[in-house]
Amino acid sequence: MAERLAIHGGEPVRKTPLPKERKVGKEELEELREVIESAWLFRWGGKKVEAFEKAFAQRHGVRFAVACTSGTAAIHIAIGALQLDPGDEVITAPITDIGTVTPILKEGGIPIFADIDPETGNIDPESAEKLISPRTKAIVVVHLAGNPCDMDAFVDIAKRHGLTLIEDCAQAHLAEYKGKLVGTIGQIGCFSLQQSKHITTGDGGVAITDDEELATKMALFMDKGWERGAMTTHRKYVMLGLNYRMNELTGAVALAQMKRFDWVVSERHRKGRLLSQMISDCKYVKPQKVLDGCKEVYWHYELLVQPNAPFTADQFAEALRAEGISCGAHYIGKPIFLCHEALQRQKVFGNSRFPFDRAIREVRYDETTCPRAQDYLNRLIVLPMHEFLSDEDIADMAKAIIKVDRLLGSQ
Repeated sequence: MAERLAIHGGEPVRKTPLPKERKVGKEELEELREVIESAWLFRWGGKKVEAFEKAFAQRHGVRFAVACTSGTAAIHIAIGALQLDPGDEVITAPITDIGTVTPILKEGGIPIFADIDPETGNIDPESAEKLISPRTKAIVVVHLAGNPCDMDAFVDIAKRHGLTLIEDCAQAHLAEYKGKLVGTIGQIGCFSLQQSKHITTGDGGVAITDDEELATKMALFMDKGWERGAMTTHRKYVMLGLNYRMNELTGAVALAQMKRFDWVVSERHRKGRLLSQMISDCKYVKPQKVLDGCKEVYWHYELLVQPNAPFTADQFAEALRAEGISCGAHYIGKPIFLCHEALQRQKVFGNSRFPFDRAIREVRYDETTCPRAQDYLNRLIVLPMHEFLSDEDIADMAKAIIKVDRLLGSQ
């Protein structure tokens, strides 16, 4: 009898669910116990947040790290440090979380979305450079799913145009571009510690830099603009900032997570590469392209359905789930500007059009804005990839992908 897909009544490749992640344990409990016994939970006067900042900066080989409450906060303190004028533009990626975008808007800036490289899903340097205007102040690149962007090109563009280059590394902890850690190549690197990330505190973030002036401004923005050491007879706030302070409980968990940081990343990299090797002969689905000299760290695993495939991403995902492999299609579904109603309507501050009323050119967020990004999302399959998957789990994933690639559309 010919082999059949499980969705067509055949035997599934796998009958037990893939293992889930368990990211915390005894090390976190011990660090938390020390904080509770100290009876001091506030970062100022505590030890854990400061120790985490030092450890994170040291691991990345940079001088400064500023811990905060989320990956969104990390982007916000970075944008806040630039002190944008209303209507200034920041170029960024269309496939990302809205946390990359809202800090630009909240600082009175206008997000400008460049299209993507159709094989990596990352922001395309050529598209970004074409969008630079006299009001452009920065580029925020996003290393999608742990896959580094073309940083040589972006460093060159930023230098030639006098722009600040910010790296959104929320999904790319310890990913490498030609031997350099992401987050250390631009002026600022921003990281998330949200539950799904490589290391986690549930929610949390950190921004890194080698630039002392930027580090000072980010630290001030994180702490309401309060220049604490300058207080004499009254408080002194030297810039408009927010309360994005990480507390000692979060810092304790972050510090414990640092102990397994390299293991987590190396396991994800190894297993992602293993899966790519195993499915290299597939005809209709291909892994997200990794640029030469780069080390991807697989926040999740991305497969692209090829344009000539006899099936859609939704059909492939449905068939793969029937084989016992959890997966989804399309990631965020549409480019991020089409996912946010206020951004589409360009009304983010009440009924005003600020900051768009300060724009020097027409800004559009519609179906025509980033066509390559929409095509990529339409053909995208997302699979889990984490350190708790065994090599046998990876082999099952590969077997199921190969089976569906071969049989779907022919039965």
